[in-house]
Amino acid sequence: MENKMEASRREDEVEQVIEESAEEYLRRTNLTRAFTGTYIVWLRDIKRFWRDTPRRVGAFVQPLIYLFLLGTGLQAAFKVFGGGSNTRYIQFMFPGILGMTVLFTSVFSAISILWDREFGFLKEVLVSPVPRSSVAFGKIMGGASQAMIQGAILLILMFFPFMYGFSASTFFKAVALIPLTLLLAIGMTSIGVAIASNMKSMEGFPMVMNFLLLPLFFLSGAMFPLQGLPGWMTFLTRINPLAYGVDMLRGVTLRGVNVTGQAVTILSKIPPQIAAKLPPEVKAALTTASPQMKLQTQRYPLWLDITVVAGFSIVMLFIAIWQFSRQTR
Repeated sequence: MENKMEASRREDEVEQVIEESAEEYLRRTNLTRAFTGTYIVWLRDIKRFWRDTPRRVGAFVQPLIYLFLLGTGLQAAFKVFGGGSNTRYIQFMFPGILGMTVLFTSVFSAISILWDREFGFLKEVLVSPVPRSSVAFGKIMGGASQAMIQGAILLILMFFPFMYGFSASTFFKAVALIPLTLLLAIGMTSIGVAIASNMKSMEGFPMVMNFLLLPLFFLSGAMFPLQGLPGWMTFLTRINPLAYGVDMLRGVTLRGVNVTGQAVTILSKIPPQIAAKLPPEVKAALTTASPQMKLQTQRYPLWLDITVVAGFSIVMLFIAIWQFSRQTR
């Protein structure tokens, strides 16, 4: 009798071990599928981006056009309107151009979802045993990685003499900008994935994204300082997440850099013969009365910028995964 009870007890222990092993195996298998799916989708998007040479070149040349053509023109205009004779507006504008590169590269990378749906690849992925959340996360990280690579290439310009020069400070700034660029890119890519998941037309995606992105871009302070704006525009800039992203990049890039030059004084416009006869009190008054606009390199504390961008990226990440998981085909 005792032998039978002992044998029964051992059988129960063996069955329990088998059940626990099966559950552990299934859990391990699901995690493996999730990580494998994320990695494959990420790797596929990175390979497609790297093999598309015209896309890479175009994404690199466009920011240079904005930086050197528009930046030089704004720098000249800034001098005319009292910004100083040696104001370095291109240096002020560079972090904004970096933010623009991250924005457009990351968001428009989500068009690959529509491309995959058009040619049936997405349908095959959705019916596979890979979790849809891992596919969406792979798409987001793929687009964010593309934007980070594009931004890292643009960071090479920081070491040129006409920008910030080659120094240890510039090197550490460039290294610090890479993870911040990735953080901003995750949020921007999530916007694209969330919208692309609900669209069926490849032609409509650029129209919708331009309608959404252009206000975000122009209200971010990438092209011009957010100073002296009307109240309604100031309010829009404060609820714009990209404005905090650009402010974050600009705060790191321009730390310890003076981009505002010496203003042209009224006294310098007076002929030397007449200026020499003026009393010292008048000369001092003319010097102090000279208008000068000082560029604001950072509006908010760096910790606040990072907190807002990180919170926005996390929220948009979950929304994008949720929207992608709702797809039926």
